[in-house]
Amino acid sequence: MRRGLLLLAFLAAAAAAGAALYDAYAREQEFRTLVAAGADAEAAGRPFEALEAYSGAIALKPDSMLGYLRRGLVYQKRGEAEAATRDLARAVALDPAAIRAREALGDVAAAAGRFDRAAEHYAAYVAADDRSATVLYKLGLALYRAGRPGPAVESLERAVALDRSLAEATYLLGLCWRDLGRLPEARAALETASAAAPASTAPREALAQLYEALGERRRALDQLEALAALDPGRPERHVAIGLAHARGGAHDAAVLALGRALERFPDSPQVYAALGRVWLAVADARGDRIALGKAIEALTTAAAHPDATGETLTNLGRAWILAGDETAAERTLRQAVERLPVPPDAYRDLAAIVERSGNLQGARDLLVRYAALVGDSRPVAGLQAHIADLNLRLGEPRRAVRWYERALDEAGPTPVLLAGLADAALQAGELDRADRAVSDGLSLDPRNRALQTLARRLASIRRDADATDQRAERAGRPPVQ
Repeated sequence: MRRGLLLLAFLAAAAAAGAALYDAYAREQEFRTLVAAGADAEAAGRPFEALEAYSGAIALKPDSMLGYLRRGLVYQKRGEAEAATRDLARAVALDPAAIRAREALGDVAAAAGRFDRAAEHYAAYVAADDRSATVLYKLGLALYRAGRPGPAVESLERAVALDRSLAEATYLLGLCWRDLGRLPEARAALETASAAAPASTAPREALAQLYEALGERRRALDQLEALAALDPGRPERHVAIGLAHARGGAHDAAVLALGRALERFPDSPQVYAALGRVWLAVADARGDRIALGKAIEALTTAAAHPDATGETLTNLGRAWILAGDETAAERTLRQAVERLPVPPDAYRDLAAIVERSGNLQGARDLLVRYAALVGDSRPVAGLQAHIADLNLRLGEPRRAVRWYERALDEAGPTPVLLAGLADAALQAGELDRADRAVSDGLSLDPRNRALQTLARRLASIRRDADATDQRAERAGRPPVQ
């Protein structure tokens, strides 16, 4: 009896185990079928069917990395970054060795502009497998775009060592060396990249800029001419050649190159703008009225285009100033400051015209905008002192004090600036600040007449104040503060 019961229990357990094995086998088969169906749907360009199939596979085996990886890749292709990141991160959590998921996570982060995060994902891939030149390049690119060219160099050099044909890695390596100030290394890398991919424009553009920075104008022109040959239908390529001649002082060659470009692109505002810019430079340097007339003609044509840039309008405004027509210059420069991006010089040139017309507040406000735009890119101590002077003339000495102090911070102490600061502080009633400025200025130039005059004024004010205090004290009143 007992033996029979044991046999029945054994058979029941065996049946249950068999059923479980069969069920697991069936689930595995169904899982594989769904994954294969998803792959077929992807290949056929049916992403919704693929997502449905992979979702079914995940429901069957929620602890399997594969379903999340494949569904995450579909979301990535569809541009659904949040869903892709969720699934790919889950795939990595289930299997930390899933380097394909890490690469895809890096791709999603890079596409979203999160380059530091992308670099972390690519670095995790490389830590597990450092034999992929493509991922090493992606890591270098993410680091470079995150503003870290130094660490990018190591990754890119490893990528190039693995695959010498990876021209984009060599090109990016050249950019990193350039940004690090290592120009010989940058030149070697960019020349290698250009030779490896002669039809690629990016290495040639970078080489042209680098050669010009190195003073090798002929080599720079060679690259620009090659770019024009590669992109013959783009007027900006031909404009670049003309402007490169102009930067080298070869204005006749510049005019000739741009004239040929104008024959090829007779309706291009870019070519007219560049030609006008060159003629304006000739007119400015030589006082050539004929060149000035040609500049105005070309720039007027360019400015008439709806897409005329602020730079073109600024150049036309300067041409009108040289021609003595300040009414036309002011009208044109006001148009220039309404176009984005605004060239800083438009504010400066317009301020000069407005100031000559007697509108001191308008001139001051324009120069303040100019100073804000140029920032630290140009010396502005003289400009700051001029703004301070305009504030004084407008009866705003406290503002003048602040601007003189900015000028002193940039240029350092000079008798002229200290005299201006002392005068402004005196008018603002800041006698101690005026005293310090006069004392500092006289220590630099004891014979400076402006400072000596201010010193006498301050002494007189102090004496008058003391006398007033003494009279108040005798009369029993509190001293004047």
